[in-house]
Amino acid sequence: MSGIAGWMALPRHAPEDGAMLAVLEALAHRGPDGKGACAFQGAQHRVVLGHRQLSLTGAADAPEPLCDQAAEIALVLDGEIDNAEALLRVYRQRDTEVVHHLSGAFAFALWDARKERLLLARDRFGEKPLYLCESGGSVFFASEIKALLRIPGIRPDVDLHAVRDYLAYSYVPGPRTLFSGIRKLMPGSYALWQLGRRREVRYWTPPDRDARAGSAARAADAVHGFVAELEGALTAQFASGASVGAFLGGELDSSVLLALMSRHQAKVKTFSARLAGERPGEAAHAASVAQHFGAEHHEVIIEPQTLPDRLGELIACRDAPVSDAADIPLYFLAREAARSVKVVLTAEGSDELLGGRAQHVRERFGWPLAAGDWRSRCVRSLGGLAPEQCDRLAAPILNGASVLDAKPPFDAAPGASRLRRVLYFDQASRLPDHLLERTDRMTMAASLEARAPYLDHRLAQYVSALPDELRVHGLRGKWILRQAARALIPKPLRKRPAAALRLPLGDWLRGALAEPLREHLQAASSRTRGYYNTAVLDRVLEEHLKGRQDHQQILWMLLNLEIWHRTCRRA
Repeated sequence: MSGIAGWMALPRHAPEDGAMLAVLEALAHRGPDGKGACAFQGAQHRVVLGHRQLSLTGAADAPEPLCDQAAEIALVLDGEIDNAEALLRVYRQRDTEVVHHLSGAFAFALWDARKERLLLARDRFGEKPLYLCESGGSVFFASEIKALLRIPGIRPDVDLHAVRDYLAYSYVPGPRTLFSGIRKLMPGSYALWQLGRRREVRYWTPPDRDARAGSAARAADAVHGFVAELEGALTAQFASGASVGAFLGGELDSSVLLALMSRHQAKVKTFSARLAGERPGEAAHAASVAQHFGAEHHEVIIEPQTLPDRLGELIACRDAPVSDAADIPLYFLAREAARSVKVVLTAEGSDELLGGRAQHVRERFGWPLAAGDWRSRCVRSLGGLAPEQCDRLAAPILNGASVLDAKPPFDAAPGASRLRRVLYFDQASRLPDHLLERTDRMTMAASLEARAPYLDHRLAQYVSALPDELRVHGLRGKWILRQAARALIPKPLRKRPAAALRLPLGDWLRGALAEPLREHLQAASSRTRGYYNTAVLDRVLEEHLKGRQDHQQILWMLLNLEIWHRTCRRA
């Protein structure tokens, strides 16, 4: 199964059972190989569960939600758990503790008729999504917001607090979404509705939250253990028997994955992207790595002049503004990969786990941790606006609280090192609410299952127990991965390519998107102009269009937010 939805509703709030058909239609891309639904009448609630199926082996073998008739339990599952029937058995034995016995990416809903309760759960890092809407003692859920909007009676407004958070971070930190009344179930959490009450439990937290780090260890032993843990995580991806491909970029993390994959599968299919007319760089490097490991390599050539016209489509896939241009090549990569494989492995999470961003190096060696300064730097490192810029640009919507003033995700242990604090922030917020969310939407839009071996929770626990210097060593991040690569990848292929994929956002905004930019942000029909200090907005726009300053990131975010209002909001 790859898309789930349902509700547990009081009789006066329960939609007709047939409303599930429209909900599942909105999730068709997540599971084009089959669908099913079932309904249950409890003592107090009407319960309907539905799913869409993506068959990884070519056979649609689950036409209905899984039911244990004897125990009166039903399950719908989005994820890579190989034997869902085993999940039902473990639930009977362990109750809600079942979540501790699962690994990988999953989101599920389980109805227990005897206990008259609904259990919703999400995997540890948040690879699989799950959205909730509660109203009048009823709860509605779905894998994507667009499916929730098909349920009669759900007509949410825009959450202006979330708009502010989007401007500051370039994404909306959970549990909020841009829709008021619709929220995310947080990663590593389960929620239980029973007897008119909800109980929500965080059953797992990224281990970098803790202050503890390992003492000095022999580097060779640490590297050997790291490779063993990563290979164990990767081996599990081949259990389904499906053909597994890989997204291959210019960084070592995806090359190491391919090196280990080639031990399990001959002629791994690999996929990379480049812009038409760009000079050789990351794509050429990826092709060389693929050739070395005997992979069947596919290169997607993207015509940049066609991309501005696709923004509405991409935003509809994302259910959110495409604030990061990296969403765009991912969309085309997924469409190409889906032609020949059902599952693709990505290196998502490797930077956030191993310390691969420049921000990680800077935090390890330099910045103080005064609260305001810490938060300002976190925001700037994510590509959004600095808080003072957000305040000046979006003055009319700043009357309420924001995530900038809240405790999570800045709740690392007080004694944690600078590096662990920023890694925890990335793992608890930026990773699930931005990077994994975009990967899920862009791959699932092509009916492609993406998996991230670097996010195996056992690997995360192993790495978190190592000293900081085995992640960021000197001025280099991902040190332990670099050491592991020495035994897996020839030296010439370990060099970073000279040119990475860069989309010409600034040129688009001065060229093909210049008039749409004015119309979306300055015309009377603009749905977001009232959010902003219009004098500041108009000055920023003119400075960019006339080439006096480069404001591409700010304007790209605002343009996407306006298109989202026009594309994803239901009247």
